[in-house]
Amino acid sequence: MSAQPRFSQRRRKPVPEEEESEFFEKVVHINRCSKVVKGGRRFSFAALVVVGDQNGRVGYGYGKAQMVPDAIRKGTEQARKAMKLYFLRGDTIPHQVHGKADGGRVFLRPARPGTGIIAGGGVRAVLEAVGIKNILSKSMGSNNHLAVVTATIQGLQQLRTAEVISDIRGEEVKGMSMASSAILASPSEPVDKGSDSTETNLSDTQK
Repeated sequence: MSAQPRFSQRRRKPVPEEEESEFFEKVVHINRCSKVVKGGRRFSFAALVVVGDQNGRVGYGYGKAQMVPDAIRKGTEQARKAMKLYFLRGDTIPHQVHGKADGGRVFLRPARPGTGIIAGGGVRAVLEAVGIKNILSKSMGSNNHLAVVTATIQGLQQLRTAEVISDIRGEEVKGMSMASSAILASPSEPVDKGSDSTETNLSDTQK
């Protein structure tokens, strides 16, 4: 007579479910690093993570650990602590900007509704996390993931709305468009206040 298999009466512990985060989290890149030691090679991982609330706030973090989940967790924690608020115009940006960081260059330009996010890689992750839905972008220079993400964040830091510019200058701005707000946001461009064309444009705007 064959012996019947015995089944354990122990109950398995329920696997804890991961809590849904209130933020948008995106792992942009995971880099594996190796270190040669006396006993062989020792591997570690670095994770580049972007976190945002899709309502104007976004941040990024770079976590390092011996295991991939730990690296992602550290990167996510750093990204949440680094979240900052940026000026948007609805679901796009108020004017075009150029971001530069460590050889990476990113060009961002506002777009009409229905255009979508014309971007990829780290640029798209940052734009989705901050809450932008319609934008045109182009990445130039270095293809390093960290440089591209940093350049995108640096470009968002240059954004200014017409209301913010009017408060800084102490002037009331009426009938401000995207093009005119882009001019106001770039103080490096000289404006000839004495020309007749400038006075004519200002009078037309006030009307």
